[in-house]
Amino acid sequence: MWEILQDCWKSIPGEAGCENAKSVQSCHQGKDKIDDELEMTMVCHRPEGLEQLEAQTNFTKRELQILYRGFKNECPSGVVNEETFKHIYAQFFPHGDASTYAHYLFNAFDTTNNGSIKFEEFVMGLSTLLRGTMREKLEWTFHLYDINNDGYINREEMTEIVRAIYDMMGKYTYPALKGDVPKQHVDAFFQKMDKNKAGVVTLEEFIVACQEDEMMMRSMQLFENVM
Repeated sequence: MWEILQDCWKSIPGEAGCENAKSVQSCHQGKDKIDDELEMTMVCHRPEGLEQLEAQTNFTKRELQILYRGFKNECPSGVVNEETFKHIYAQFFPHGDASTYAHYLFNAFDTTNNGSIKFEEFVMGLSTLLRGTMREKLEWTFHLYDINNDGYINREEMTEIVRAIYDMMGKYTYPALKGDVPKQHVDAFFQKMDKNKAGVVTLEEFIVACQEDEMMMRSMQLFENVM
């Protein structure tokens, strides 16, 4: 998951891209401000002020401007629905089926649970995933696995996510994959996480287990090559 988010981040042009553009003036701060104001009047949803988002995230104002332009290019209306999100995400996994995992990832970004992701929700989640503390990233991941939002991860929920990851990676990555492999991984995770044998994993159990076991963290694709 983290590698894909990094690819999304890197694919958004930065200052170097502006320098090579036909119109260097488009990168000037004054024109950026005018352009952004004009753009925001043409979309269905206006994002919060950049100063407020800068205070709430780990991005600079300039980075937020770049992210907004990239977001608007993919979602001119200012919001992204689940089908569009799935379509964009599927492009990173041509050899697998990313639809189920993209569904769960979409729900994790959709913090208002209204069926769409606003720019603010997208950039807040991205800020946590790319530049948050270890605990913040683990908390975000826990909520991704906690499908029914009851504050616990049960075996069924973890199996759903793990199976979705295997489906997303496709046969080219796991040529010898058998149907019971996701269950085996979940059993191994629960053996280490569910210390009190309650049948569910709490947030603290999840965080402690991941912090203590680097292999488990890598198996769940938490922090490989985080930006």
